[in-house]
Amino acid sequence: MTIEHVSGKNAGKLMLYALSTCIWCRKTKQLLTDLGVEYDYVFVDLLQGQEKEQAIALIEKWNPDCSFPTLLVNDSKCIIGFKENEIKEALKL
Repeated sequence: MTIEHVSGKNAGKLMLYALSTCIWCRKTKQLLTDLGVEYDYVFVDLLQGQEKEQAIALIEKWNPDCSFPTLLVNDSKCIIGFKENEIKEALKL
């Protein structure tokens, strides 16, 4: 799976599952970038075949509706949708 990495300060392990065409996914990516934190992301809609199936299976463990954006924080908290305050709180910023 092609996972993109954005450098920044370490605020924990952040993995964003997003769609390349989703405005809320773009806003979440921009928020993380503006906060200056390090994170990884993948555009699920650009994956194909088995990679896409694996990504969806991972997302569904945390978010059974498989909606986007889905942000995993330290493999222990899942934030679904663009929730600026919840994201900042999870990152302790």
